[in-house]
Amino acid sequence: MSLVTRFAPSPTGELHLGSAYSAWTGWHRAREAGGTFLVRIEDIDIRRCKRQFETAILTDLRWLGFTWDGEVRRQSEHFADYGKVLDALDAQGLIYPCFCSRADIAASAGAPHGPVHGPDGPLYPGTCRHLSTAERRERLRAGREHCLRLDAERAAAQAGPYRFFDEPRGWIEGQPMLLGDIVIARKDTPTSYHLSVVVDDHLQGVTLVTRGEDVLPSTHVHGLLQKLLGYATPRYAHHKLLTDATGRRFAKRDRDMTIRAMREQGLSPEEVVARALAAARSSPPP
Repeated sequence: MSLVTRFAPSPTGELHLGSAYSAWTGWHRAREAGGTFLVRIEDIDIRRCKRQFETAILTDLRWLGFTWDGEVRRQSEHFADYGKVLDALDAQGLIYPCFCSRADIAASAGAPHGPVHGPDGPLYPGTCRHLSTAERRERLRAGREHCLRLDAERAAAQAGPYRFFDEPRGWIEGQPMLLGDIVIARKDTPTSYHLSVVVDDHLQGVTLVTRGEDVLPSTHVHGLLQKLLGYATPRYAHHKLLTDATGRRFAKRDRDMTIRAMREQGLSPEEVVARALAAARSSPPP
C-alpha cells in the first residue's frame, strides 16, 4: 500500500518553526517512501480562520520546498460530506443536542460534585444527555441554540474494543471515554474538528497521520469514530513538540519565529529546516 501523509493546518496565523517541523515530518516521510503528501486547510472555524493566513501558509510551504500532491482540500467546502456522516451517527442514536452555554458548563465544573477531569480539562457532565425526547423537541422548536454531542458511553458499547498504532509508542488500546461526550457538530458550524478530520483522512486515503503529541488524546476519539463508521484506521506518528531554550512551546504568537520573519531575515529554506530539525533534537522526547 502506498504511503499517504498530510499536513493540515488551521489558517488562524502564520506558519512558525514548530508547524514547519510538523509539515516537514509528513512531507519527508512521504517523499522518502515514494508516497503521496497532501495539504488540507482545516478552516471550519469561520470566525478565526482567515484566507490571508491560508495564502501565507501555502506560500511558506512552497518556499520551504514542501511541494504537495493534488489540490488543497478546504474543509469549509465540504460540509455536505460531514453532514452525511453526522446523519449516519444520528441514525444509530449516538448523538444528542446540547443546549448548555459555556457559562452553564463552567458552573457545573465548579460545583461540589462537578465533572470528571480529562486531558483537556473538565469533561462535559452529560446534562443534556438526560433530557427526554419531549424536552429536546420543545427546545429545538423554540429555536434554542445548541451543539451536537457524541454519547460516548453508548458509542463505546456499540463500537467495542479498538486500538491504534503510534510509531513512538506501539499499539495503544482505545479509551473511548477519555474525552467524554465530545462536540461532534458546533453551534455555528455543522461539524467539529473530531468529525471532519476523521472523515477527511478516510476520504483522502491517508495511511499515516503525522502530528504533534498534544493531539494524542484526540486519537482515542478518532479511533472510536473510525470503528463506528467502518473506516480503516491509519497508523499514527505523534511527534514531539518543539520548544525554545526555556522549554516554552513555539506558537503562532511568536512573530520572530514565523517562517516569513526568518525569510525576511535572509535565511534560506535549508537553514530554516535545519533550525527546525535542531530544535526537534533538543526538545524533550514524546
